[in-house]
Amino acid sequence: MQLDYKSLWSECLTVIKGVVSETTYETWFRPIIPISYQDKKITVQVPSQFFYEYLEEKYIHILHMSLERVFGMGTSLSYRVVVGNQTGLPVTDGHIEKNGKQTVNISMTPFTQIAPQELDSQLVSRYTFDNFFEGTSNNLARSTGLSIAEKPGKTAFNPLFIYGDTGVGKTHLCHAIGLCTRELHPEKRVLYVSSHLFRVQFTDAVRKNTTNDFLTFYQSLDVLIMDDIQEFIGMDKTQHIFFQIFNNLHQLGKQIVLTSDKPPVALQGIEARLITRLKWGLTAKIERPDYELRKQILRHLIEEENIDIDSNVFDYIVEHVTENVRDLEGVLISVSANSRINKKKIDMSLVQEVISQMVMIENHQISIEKITKLVCEHFNMDESQIQTSSRKREIVLARQICMYLTKKYTDHSLAYIGRKIGGKDHATVLHSINAIKNQMETDKSFNAMIESIERKSKSKI
Repeated sequence: MQLDYKSLWSECLTVIKGVVSETTYETWFRPIIPISYQDKKITVQVPSQFFYEYLEEKYIHILHMSLERVFGMGTSLSYRVVVGNQTGLPVTDGHIEKNGKQTVNISMTPFTQIAPQELDSQLVSRYTFDNFFEGTSNNLARSTGLSIAEKPGKTAFNPLFIYGDTGVGKTHLCHAIGLCTRELHPEKRVLYVSSHLFRVQFTDAVRKNTTNDFLTFYQSLDVLIMDDIQEFIGMDKTQHIFFQIFNNLHQLGKQIVLTSDKPPVALQGIEARLITRLKWGLTAKIERPDYELRKQILRHLIEEENIDIDSNVFDYIVEHVTENVRDLEGVLISVSANSRINKKKIDMSLVQEVISQMVMIENHQISIEKITKLVCEHFNMDESQIQTSSRKREIVLARQICMYLTKKYTDHSLAYIGRKIGGKDHATVLHSINAIKNQMETDKSFNAMIESIERKSKSKI
């Protein structure tokens, strides 16, 4: 007897609806369409590559729990991705299977000239500036993004190059810039695209001999927002075509926004002429969120998901999930799912169990003293020299690096850092941090030195 997988999928959605907020359900689960079920594998259709990637990052555990509860243990999940149907954007008709490995088979339609209102910008409506909270870790990138949305292509910030570690909010900011631009300038052709999808599109265009259509489409944009450009490393032909598109858009005064996990200077494997252009505008780093920003983000997530958490549990999450926003979201979603599906109370025991499975917690607190020791070891100097008022170049540099790393790896205020490192005021600390950031963005060897000290800190502390 043929299994009525569509009815069972509806049961899965009922389970999921009881776990997540109504907004989350309507945005990320209602659009999923069951396509087939065979050999304990259900295939579902999702509207875009980004949609698939977001589900895998944020909600895969909820999907798996609901599938196993309704379909039975051992049920696997396969995706069919459809991107931009009838919009002039590529149509992806392939499968992405999650069984410990990933396979993608993609075919796409040719690019065509289309009217602005018909262009699917591939933007996620929930990623706005309203819920991209500002803190010391992201204020430059956020304020610049707002300026760009108000006057795309008309500021000095072109391109805007945003970089930072995974999960700190780069993609959220990209979508916020795109959405705000469309709201203020509905006539503008705005497109968000991942570097991976761009590369796949280009490869397919070459195979089908439609490269001119590909170029025409991208050169017709008013705002191009491209995520994870580090994926172009070693891809010479893709870099060449993107170089052409970049030059054309920039010369026409169109806005370009790019993200990466590294600053331009550290993108080894990217052509020098392209690196030069990546540095034409503004390079802004998003750091890991500090304590106050994590509190703000977690409060918002709790309200959004309508979760009841007591203050002790709240404080524990904020104190122990420190690396990025994505970890905060993932921990909260997993805690909520475990609580509702397994009928468990959200208490300290449950939170500690979830965090231990999802987040690497350092055994030792990183301290100013340990950071200072590592920096001084690198420069072969006595730690007491850092605390002097000496203006010798090497001592000043070591002191600035200590301040930069302390701000990055602790939640201490600028004033506290200044008092502990040389008795300086908060303005001096801020100047020192910015000086180190600027040099890292423009000097490849200096950037490598800082990364080397950071690696030592992670292995020794």
